[in-house]
Amino acid sequence: MRLVTYKSLGTSRIGVLDNEEVIDPTRALALQFSENNFAQPLRRAEREIPSNMLDLLAQGKETLTKVSELTNWIKSNPVAREKMIDDGIIILPDNFTFDAPILRPGKVMAIGVNYRAHAAEMERELPEHPTVFTKVSSCIVGTGHPIHHPKVSNMLDWEGELCVVIGEKARNIKAENAMEYVAGFMNGADITVRDWQRHTPTWMMGKSWDTHGPTGPWILTTDEVPSYKSLHLKTYINDIEKQSAPVSDLLFDVETLIEYLSTAFTLEPGDVIFTGTPAGVGQARDPQEWLSPGDTVRIEITGLGSLVNQVIDYGN
Repeated sequence: MRLVTYKSLGTSRIGVLDNEEVIDPTRALALQFSENNFAQPLRRAEREIPSNMLDLLAQGKETLTKVSELTNWIKSNPVAREKMIDDGIIILPDNFTFDAPILRPGKVMAIGVNYRAHAAEMERELPEHPTVFTKVSSCIVGTGHPIHHPKVSNMLDWEGELCVVIGEKARNIKAENAMEYVAGFMNGADITVRDWQRHTPTWMMGKSWDTHGPTGPWILTTDEVPSYKSLHLKTYINDIEKQSAPVSDLLFDVETLIEYLSTAFTLEPGDVIFTGTPAGVGQARDPQEWLSPGDTVRIEITGLGSLVNQVIDYGN
């Protein structure tokens, strides 16, 4: 499934993207309850299929299976299509926009220097252990949302990344079992203010500015990703390719990262891991290249759609 958080009529809700349309599984369940004469069908449905992605993931795999079943039920009822559009069960493309799939993750973890070629271009030694840092959750935005260009720096850089979404509570997990705890994958952009990144040995202040964590447009669930290592990542700036690498080039793969992180702390449903960026960032180019207001950043990973954000001038 392509799980989304969509915004329509000023409200954000979870949905499943089907071609260009969104199917709202909570409202679909409410329709089933209504047809069976249950009282307060929508309220009852929202207890079983929450309209918030964090709450949905917290309910586990059985609820995701129910979402898939409801989506297929809606798709198999073309006769009732117009009523379903009127009832907000099917939302047409002109009637919604995408939010970040997870609006406020509990934890946003990121991995630095996790592609060999990127380590080389940044003149860093290959790490013995994953280089872990955090991005504060308020940096997260969705596709189509502007990236703020700070007035206090001209060193704004791009980093296209594969993001992992945790689907089950995980502590002390071995690598061979790690994928059982993953809900899915999505595009991510680790936008970085390079001079602020270097203020201290830790990187958070250069990585966590408001709007500097675009993700989406959807979470592709693991049942539709036979092998994440077969995916390919590309980053475009103003439609010019800047990064291109197979995800299989990760130094520390997803399984290793989950084992490492869960040794120290509990991973929870909806937590996000930015797995690192390949070669091709602006800082490493000769001459160096930086994002400016008006530039468009586009991240594309196989099957995960296009994450597109424009840079705008923003005062501080």
